[in-house]
Amino acid sequence: MPVWMTWAVIIWVMIMIGFLSIGGYFMFRKFLKGMPKEDGKSILEWQAYYIEKTRHMWSDEQKELLEDLVRPVPKMFRDTARQTIAGKIGELALKENADRITEDLIIRGYIQATPKRDHKWLIRTLKEKQIDLTPYQEYF
Repeated sequence: MPVWMTWAVIIWVMIMIGFLSIGGYFMFRKFLKGMPKEDGKSILEWQAYYIEKTRHMWSDEQKELLEDLVRPVPKMFRDTARQTIAGKIGELALKENADRITEDLIIRGYIQATPKRDHKWLIRTLKEKQIDLTPYQEYF
């Protein structure tokens, strides 16, 4: 076997191991989110519960704001991000006995549901929409 073919096979094996590792990581994360917690429900079940209980509270304007906030997320992960954020917003709304989803709930829910590295997108989007960030500084 020629030397170049040996190197091609080695590189191909390394690439495949990398792809399998990345895929396995995301599958394992999804598996862990599906595992029941102490209360008997998984994170995914709670998200679905909060979304379903607050579905009637969302106005078209608030749905559009959520869409604007998740737009920077790669299309492949956007549905998952939207569901996670909407679940957190629903949780906050139910805890505060809100009668509708407000801009404030959406922003706080986004901050709490996303990692800190994604907050720069939120800050940029809110500045574009000319929304004051002062009340949310403690959450960042």
